[in-house]
Amino acid sequence: MTDSSADSSVLYTVVDGVGTITLNRPEAMNSLDIATKVLLRETVLQAAEDPAVRCVVLTGTGRAFCTGQDLKEHIAILESGSSEALFTTVDEHYNPIVSAIDAMEKPVIAAVNGVAAGAGASLAFACDLRVLADTAGFNLAFANVALSCDTGSSYTLQRLVGRARALELLYLPRTVRAEEALELGLANRVVPAAELTATVGELATRLAAGPTLALAAIRRSVAYAAGHTFAESLELESEMMQRTGATEDHRAAVAAFVAKEKPVFNAR
Repeated sequence: MTDSSADSSVLYTVVDGVGTITLNRPEAMNSLDIATKVLLRETVLQAAEDPAVRCVVLTGTGRAFCTGQDLKEHIAILESGSSEALFTTVDEHYNPIVSAIDAMEKPVIAAVNGVAAGAGASLAFACDLRVLADTAGFNLAFANVALSCDTGSSYTLQRLVGRARALELLYLPRTVRAEEALELGLANRVVPAAELTATVGELATRLAAGPTLALAAIRRSVAYAAGHTFAESLELESEMMQRTGATEDHRAAVAAFVAKEKPVFNAR
């Protein structure tokens, strides 16, 4: 079970179909030590499997969304001589976390409340939608500490901004402020910081009330098409159309349309 006590480094709440995962190490800019990565992995998997959750929000407390790897812990491990632990964390933690986000059969929103750096930026890029506070920003900081990129950013970043711009941001790390992030396609919306929670809450509630099975099929189809031919993508579209066309939600929505009523979706 996920520990959602106030002093936990990862909080998890479910309200009206929205599962909110909050990184809660504000004193460390929500950086990821091993304990937090383990808990985040467990929490993301819990949200993915929770039938009460029809939309997921990932956010942080304090001034940061997530600044990636906890460098204090990183240095301590380096000095201890057990450097293997530094790099097994990619396979044990980062990859499972981002894979679980990618495989979710429900929409995922990043509510970027502050700086998102390194793996923190990668986590936001793995989400379907990114709503940024106007005080937030992204920094692909990997090269600054002589490391390659991780947590899926080699895949997600170029699909958001194109190959050349992705390489520029990775080769020459800098903070991309919220308004520029919107121009580049890294953000879907930028709102005043004081309005972030309300804006994301409204969006998440709308998605959670939507046709979850259809949204999952759309999510899968778009992801599949990114790495397959047009003909292959058409085949999956056909499969997803048949699957969603057989749902109770589809029949109810058609009936509601004919009756000029608002449909109610039950994820069935």
